[in-house]
Amino acid sequence: MSEERRVLVASEASISIRSVRDVTDAIGACFDAEGILFTEEELAPEFFNLRSGLAGEFLQKFVNYRLRVALVVPHPEAHGERFKELAYEHRTHPLVRFVRTRAEAEAWLRA
Repeated sequence: MSEERRVLVASEASISIRSVRDVTDAIGACFDAEGILFTEEELAPEFFNLRSGLAGEFLQKFVNYRLRVALVVPHPEAHGERFKELAYEHRTHPLVRFVRTRAEAEAWLRA
């Protein structure tokens, strides 16, 4: 019998990204999981403003630690052209995926 992979859901684990310091806590929380799922609600508005650097720091740390993260952003275009491009560029990334639904995120993380 195959064991289902454990996916950490940020909201259920009381994890949110409001500053760069929160990224380290999120990384530590998901070392024993197959990946972590974030929705827009767990991400600060600054995350979607790429000039703030929060999204870049977040993505780079997850890639550096080789941890899988799915970000549920149903309408990336609502956050501007640059954010839409970032989400598009990560549609097939092996560690970071922007997806439109939670079901899509869970399926990718468990695959």
